[in-house]
Amino acid sequence: MKFTNGFWRIRDGVQIAYAAEARDIRVESKRFTAYAAVKKVTRRGDTLNAPLVTVDCFSPAEGVIGVRVTHHAGKRWPGPDFALTGGADGAGAVRRTGTVTELTSGPLSLRLDEAAPWGLAFHGADGRELTRAGAKGTAFATTDDGAHHVLAQLALGVGEQVYGLGERFTPFVKNGQVVDIWQADGGTSSEQAYKNIPFYLSSRGYGVFVNHPGRVSFEVGSESVGQVQFSVGDQTLEYYVIAGPTPKEVLARYTALTGRPALPPAWSFGLWLTTSFTTDYDETTVTSFVDGMAERGIPLSVFHFDCFWMREYQWCDFEWDPAVFPDPEGMLARLKARGLRVSAWINPYIAQKSPLFAEAADLGHLVRRPNGDVWQWDLWQAGMGLVDFTSPAARAWFQAKLKALLDQGVDCFKTDFGERVPTDVVWHDGSDPERMHNYYTHLYNRTVFELLEKERGQGEAVLFARSATAGGQQYPVHWGGDCWASFEAMAESLRGGLSLSLSGFGFWSHDIGGFEGTPDPAVFKRWLAFGLLSSHSRLHGSSSYRVPWNFGEEAVEVARRFTLLKHRLMPYLYGAAAEAHHGGVPVMRPMVLEFPHDPACRPLDRQYMLGPDLLVAPVFTADGEVEVYLPAGTWTHLLTGERVTGPAWRTERHGYDSLPLYVREGAVLPLAADDSRPDGDWLDTPTLLVHPTAAPDYTAETTVPDLTGAPAAAFTVRRDGDRLRVTARGTDRPFTVRVAGGPSATGTGEVVVSLG
Repeated sequence: MKFTNGFWRIRDGVQIAYAAEARDIRVESKRFTAYAAVKKVTRRGDTLNAPLVTVDCFSPAEGVIGVRVTHHAGKRWPGPDFALTGGADGAGAVRRTGTVTELTSGPLSLRLDEAAPWGLAFHGADGRELTRAGAKGTAFATTDDGAHHVLAQLALGVGEQVYGLGERFTPFVKNGQVVDIWQADGGTSSEQAYKNIPFYLSSRGYGVFVNHPGRVSFEVGSESVGQVQFSVGDQTLEYYVIAGPTPKEVLARYTALTGRPALPPAWSFGLWLTTSFTTDYDETTVTSFVDGMAERGIPLSVFHFDCFWMREYQWCDFEWDPAVFPDPEGMLARLKARGLRVSAWINPYIAQKSPLFAEAADLGHLVRRPNGDVWQWDLWQAGMGLVDFTSPAARAWFQAKLKALLDQGVDCFKTDFGERVPTDVVWHDGSDPERMHNYYTHLYNRTVFELLEKERGQGEAVLFARSATAGGQQYPVHWGGDCWASFEAMAESLRGGLSLSLSGFGFWSHDIGGFEGTPDPAVFKRWLAFGLLSSHSRLHGSSSYRVPWNFGEEAVEVARRFTLLKHRLMPYLYGAAAEAHHGGVPVMRPMVLEFPHDPACRPLDRQYMLGPDLLVAPVFTADGEVEVYLPAGTWTHLLTGERVTGPAWRTERHGYDSLPLYVREGAVLPLAADDSRPDGDWLDTPTLLVHPTAAPDYTAETTVPDLTGAPAAAFTVRRDGDRLRVTARGTDRPFTVRVAGGPSATGTGEVVVSLG
């Protein structure tokens, strides 16, 4: 939200009070509170008839410093609130030296000088100033319509770039943008977003999280071009500055605070095929799709039933349409006998025609208006109500309906929607409707995920979720929503996924081929390669099927090639997944995350690192022309063996069976021998694909994980003169060592390969 009219004036109808000087500071051992006057006090009379802003400074965890700015502290606090970790006693230490009060937490410090004009300065471990809330950096504003806002401004350095703020399809670098953290079902072609996260990451080596679940308005170098401004319509604004210095360290600290992603099961990394949305389908159709994939040698891991597995006008009643699926248990058993997992579409809305509407309304499980009426509208489903997940009884009721499906043989759920949440309602637990609008999706996805963990076991739960807020990364996987079947939308989707990954989300997917419309075969084939080199891979559309043979025989070959490739890469990919689970580093990584010191990587949004060592540049053209940037070092194309020395920009041309897919120098990729499934026995004669550096003392380590993500075996690679010596730990089974572009050897325990 903008409060000023240019640099000099305030907007009509707006009154702003800026913190001007600290009048008092109360110091404790691990925190301090500053009381800021909003004008320079020159005499006692200046303290009358004037506000005082309370600024609490504290540290919930090492390397994280929180600032809470409060105007009037007596406002009722109905919630909801983000569930954050951190010690109750705090992690900081306060020191006063003369007029300077300093709070230090790990590599981060906050300094306030009482003798200077108001300012909060944040410094890194090397003493360099990261950012500051300066003369206009701490304030509150009122408007003529009675609204009250608290705002903060943090300075942007010269050349500083801002990323994140959720899954945003606008430009990857957020400088110059106005971003409202407000859930919306806006597709991938607008400034609206399904996943709004009030967290941004700076190229200067820090992050900022605004701890407010409702609407947060960001002006990223837009209202004041040298500042990131954020404001809330409240009496209190709380934000956290999070130290790096690397972006990976920022994400590690942020996800430790808001929650780390669960580890999805290995089978979920295989190819998902859906019925599509409004297409006609029954068991015969489904069986023909499954048979068609098998006949063409395209391994399939999950089959998904989209909305019309239920009867029209009755979403959700959680019952199979008996006219189309007269034997759902038998059908599911037949699919599972073929080694498939089954996913079913759901949403948190109950249509009036559904028998569950009256049941839920009578039990008090639907959100109500202030006058006691059930909140309803006709958008999406006729007369639909909204399940009130703030009620423990409603959550248990909803889970019971889903458990019946799990008992039938369903394995996971696509938790669609969760964005269209009204604010003119009363919640069971008394939550503030404005704060609940964004937070609702968190309760929705948590309710479903916790049921899956309970019924299927930890490590077997997975969602395909569309909406999320801060902390939603704990319940993977999330997909990119409704995109068009075009190259432009394919690029939009990637921008959204990369922004989400810099917002703390470890796993992300998208609709291969695009959702709306029917893709041109060129779009479909290019999207296949991109989709199967993403964290998770799903063929899905709206009004047309996405089976590969509908797009020509070459599309079948592309689907087969990249599905088999992904399966071979699974030991490597699942290791990256375990890293996301344990450390918060996403599987799909923007180039700036792996190469933060390379200025050329900072704006790149048409390529990414898949795990630490694979560079992927999707092709967004029919003729196969693509630009790709390779950072410093020697890069080897995984499919062709071509070697390229960076840093270098390249313009390449690829057929549909290829794309820029480069392996980083020094990497050791563990590859599975069995490419028929994503969750096979990865220690059954794995191949270690070694890309040694030229250094005479080259060494490297790699692991092959088990299906829990834990290391099942570890391998040490050492250069020994003109040989590579690879030693195994944790396994006595055979393995193959292959030097990129060179010889290979197979053995147990220790394998030696000549480099001559």
